[in-house]
Amino acid sequence: MAGARQHQIADRIKVIVAELLERRVKDPRLGFVTITDVRVTGDNQHASIFYTVLGDAEAIEGSGAALRSATGMLRSEVAKRLNLRLAPSLEFFLDAVPDSARHIEELLAKARESDADVAARAEGAQYAGEADPYKRPADEADEDDEA
Repeated sequence: MAGARQHQIADRIKVIVAELLERRVKDPRLGFVTITDVRVTGDNQHASIFYTVLGDAEAIEGSGAALRSATGMLRSEVAKRLNLRLAPSLEFFLDAVPDSARHIEELLAKARESDADVAARAEGAQYAGEADPYKRPADEADEDDEA
């Protein structure tokens, strides 16, 4: 279980890296990158940084290469600003959450379309038998008349 200190360090790394990408990294391959999450190991020795890129596959690939080439500079700046004894190693991962969310939205749209189709077919439909197909217990008055 991650402690409060790890969450603070992860949040601080997220802010520092986002700021450095905006101001210090001048790589032309770097596209519109958003840092979505940072996870730090229990001993604060490794930070996994998740990012998204706005654009096509070429922009994603170029931004990934730019992040990998800037990792050393980013690590040294993170170490300076965090004042930790040992600087955590940084590793960048393309965040899969937007793609998963897009896929779920497509599945939900299909389900809504299917539900609308079923509702349209059922609009003019009638029951094959009676409207209430379940047998009900006979009234007590009916039993008295039969006896």
